[in-house]
Order: sequence, then C-alpha cells, then structure tokens
Amino acid sequence: MDLHVFRGEPADLRGVRGIMRDTVALRGRGIIQLGLLLLIATPVARVAFSIFGFAEERDLTYVVFTLIVFSILLYSLTASP
Repeated sequence: MDLHVFRGEPADLRGVRGIMRDTVALRGRGIIQLGLLLLIATPVARVAFSIFGFAEERDLTYVVFTLIVFSILLYSLTASP
C-alpha cells in the first residue's frame, strides 16, 4: 500500500444523497461520513436556534451578531475552494 499519495473519499460520498444511500446500506464509510456530517451540523443548528432565542428575548444586538456568525458558517460550508 502506497501511503505517500492522498486518496480522498469517493465522489458518491461527497453529497448527502450518497452518504444516506451508503448509510442505509450499512456501509462503513457512509456511516462515518454521516457521523461527520452530524458533528458539523450540531454547532450550526445551535447558532440557528440561538437566533430565534435572542429574537424572542428582543435582544437585537445579539440577533445581529448571531446572524453574522450564522452567515459566516453557511458561507464556509457552501463556498467552493
């Protein structure tokens, strides 16, 4: 096995559909990718829910800052390299 060359995940595991298909088929790589996806989604969801919490408290300053953080998170997840 040549360990000097990096081999990333297959193309089908780079999208949510492929990850879910492999997870349902109980393939190890799909399950690991789903776990990583959930680990990334947890803090993003927390920031999203905090926007609603601060809005409910009518704390406009924190709503604005949290929206800025949320937009940076979304940009970093969706922007292509």
